[in-house]
Amino acid sequence: MPSGRWRIHRRKRKRRSDRESRSLRIGVAGCGAMGRPMAEALIAAGFDVMGYDVRPLSEFDDFGLRMTGDPAELPGRCGAVISVVRDAAQTRELLAAMGGLPPILVLSSTLSPRFVRTLRDELPAATALVDAPMSGAPYRARSATLTFMVGGPDDAVRQLMPAFRAMGEEIHVLGATGAGAAAKVLNNFVAAAGVAAVRTVLAQAGALGLPPERLLRVMRSSSGGTWYGDNLERIDWAAETYDPANTIGILEKDVTAYLDAVAGDRPADGLTEAVLERLRGLPALPDLDDQGRV
Repeated sequence: MPSGRWRIHRRKRKRRSDRESRSLRIGVAGCGAMGRPMAEALIAAGFDVMGYDVRPLSEFDDFGLRMTGDPAELPGRCGAVISVVRDAAQTRELLAAMGGLPPILVLSSTLSPRFVRTLRDELPAATALVDAPMSGAPYRARSATLTFMVGGPDDAVRQLMPAFRAMGEEIHVLGATGAGAAAKVLNNFVAAAGVAAVRTVLAQAGALGLPPERLLRVMRSSSGGTWYGDNLERIDWAAETYDPANTIGILEKDVTAYLDAVAGDRPADGLTEAVLERLRGLPALPDLDDQGRV
């Protein structure tokens, strides 16, 4: 898969567990709202999985039996480690805590492709770096229907395809390392703008004499349809306002990763500044009913 070519893999209705090897032991570092259901999907598909999280194992009920409290165990015991931590800083913290590297390191966080390529240049040749950020929110992680955007060396990507199929429904193989991250930050900028726009107009609807749930129903069948607006009732964090520690804060982080990718050290353009400002001052989601409720 040269960097100039891309392919889309869609999971067939019947999983390929009888035909694909599950011998690759996979570590999942960051077993939160996304990482844990991803790990559980891998287990359901027959993979041997070792999880790790900074939280104590006692918080993970039976899943804790599949986890280690020491990230240094991951590189020596796993053929691939999937990192599902928050950002670039936590990625570096994880790598330092592991103390070594697995044969394949997979970055599933939303990160600037500039960071991903810098990290690739820092890693030894013995470790293949694959960037495979995912999209779909926790409800699609739980149903193993995520979308993956993948960049990396051909052999490593081929080894990981059964794992991606176990966790996701559509896998976009986009080229060399950094291509997946590039697609993700561009995608998430559009998603963040959609969140900002939908929350703004729902807050404005009442002042114009229009129940917000009615406007939402109109938008869902019109040109104002968005991923966020169309899936409000399924998105766990749909009603959140801004907090640096919650998912809206993560969206802010994703927009800054987008900005790093497209502008580097240059100032943000007007649209990016407006999206960031709106996310930080996101209006509360109005009470909704009439099948538009959260």
